[in-house]
Amino acid sequence: MKMIQTWRWYGPNDPVTLTDIRQAGAVGIVTALHEIPIGEVWTVEELEKRKRMIEWDYSKNPPRRRGLHWSVIESIPVHEDIKLGKPNRDMWIEKYQQSIKNAGWVGVHNVCYNFMPVVDWTRTNLELELEDGARALAFDMVEFIVFDVYMLKRKGAEKNYAEEMLEKARERFESMSDEQRYVLQKNIIAGLPGGQEGYSIEQFQKKLDEYKYIDSTKYRENLAYFLKAIIPVAEEAGVKMAIHPDDPPIPLFGLPRVVSTEEDLSYLLNSYDSNFNGFTMCTGSFGVRPDNDLVGMIERYGEKLNFAHLRSTQRDGNGSFHEAGHLRGDVDMFNVIAAILREQKRRHSAHRQDEQIPMRADHGHTILDDLGKKTNPGYSAIGLLRGMAELRGLEMGIEKSGII
Repeated sequence: MKMIQTWRWYGPNDPVTLTDIRQAGAVGIVTALHEIPIGEVWTVEELEKRKRMIEWDYSKNPPRRRGLHWSVIESIPVHEDIKLGKPNRDMWIEKYQQSIKNAGWVGVHNVCYNFMPVVDWTRTNLELELEDGARALAFDMVEFIVFDVYMLKRKGAEKNYAEEMLEKARERFESMSDEQRYVLQKNIIAGLPGGQEGYSIEQFQKKLDEYKYIDSTKYRENLAYFLKAIIPVAEEAGVKMAIHPDDPPIPLFGLPRVVSTEEDLSYLLNSYDSNFNGFTMCTGSFGVRPDNDLVGMIERYGEKLNFAHLRSTQRDGNGSFHEAGHLRGDVDMFNVIAAILREQKRRHSAHRQDEQIPMRADHGHTILDDLGKKTNPGYSAIGLLRGMAELRGLEMGIEKSGII
């Protein structure tokens, strides 16, 4: 029983078209309504409009089905006032609840979201050149310290790093040109490709200041409050929620990180015990930490595994890493996929309607013709096509081997 093969699509302006995605062999689309301001309700009208765009090709006469469906929303952003636990959070939660209801109404039954404060996934280099000439996303801890200590000049930042790393960062900063510093700043705080917010240094620091008195314990409580409010609504709407881990799963800018480890995962899943309160197994994010047992996490919490991002990262030491090939790096992709397929088999035996888990190849390399094109970093067509093909072949090999 195969996983549902999906593809991240950034909407009508994505250089990768829906036709491209269908030709790549995906059947599900993972996308979001990026044009809607964070916190505002996703209306049935806008959801249906996007769903029709995904499922029907209106360039044909008469229109015909594409062979695609909107499988996962990624994501409905959580308003910062909810994360901060501000007095007005219930207002924003009510709007989030309505968006979940509307998603279920139009037939989209999976929502991937995150609870990362201020910034989404963070990288210092969006075009790291590898030995074979491909380009990859990368996080260099020394360059991150350069930004945090010497460019942002966050108060007390030096206390978060070892003297050796601070010295390396100082040397790196002094050797950088103005252009290199600008690119580093843009890479870190411009926001997720397809996202809605980028910040200047001053604006960014103001956002960080809002979290000055919120530690991980308080932030966990704010997450639990949010979950207790939205999961009953998700159950009623038939929408499986799948929280995405922190990316990277390490402390950044002194901000709280509460979805980084197995212990974090256990806390949030138990804060409201329901299969609708689930998680996204992002093997690249969780896999950055050598203390995260990915296969064991799937085996122990698989009944609440509602979505899978399959990618591999290569840890380079001192907290640095880059996106490796999907079957390379530090992730044991063979046993990860085998564990997911075993979970699907268990669900089939239990007669669960959600026996097939949606997955997507994540963060591919930029290769071949895409090297000369404008693409969303990590989401060029050919690199993801290669990743999807590798994962598809591995999945078939595991199934045919009979080991599950």
